[in-house]
Amino acid sequence: MAEELEEAEAADESGPGLLPVKNDDEFRPFIRRLPEFKFWLNSTKAVLISLVCSLFTMFDIPVYWPILLFYWVFLFVVTMRRQIEHMIKYRYVPFANFGKQRYDRK
Repeated sequence: MAEELEEAEAADESGPGLLPVKNDDEFRPFIRRLPEFKFWLNSTKAVLISLVCSLFTMFDIPVYWPILLFYWVFLFVVTMRRQIEHMIKYRYVPFANFGKQRYDRK
């Protein structure tokens, strides 16, 4: 009888109900890819560098505006690709009524 009790306790200890013993064992359900502090630090650096560069004429490079427009559209599509795919998958079109399910008022 005592052996069965010890086996049951040993089985309980190895089960999923145990609390973490070490710091490495901690369950982390959400780990950010980019911590908020690093985001704000990098954003501040980028703004400061761009402001400093705007003070010098050697960085005043003439740019043909259609190239800038194409570059902006390209960056937008690359960064929004996942969101656009999600919108297409679920047929979400924010600016039109076609493709949306309509409910009649009763």
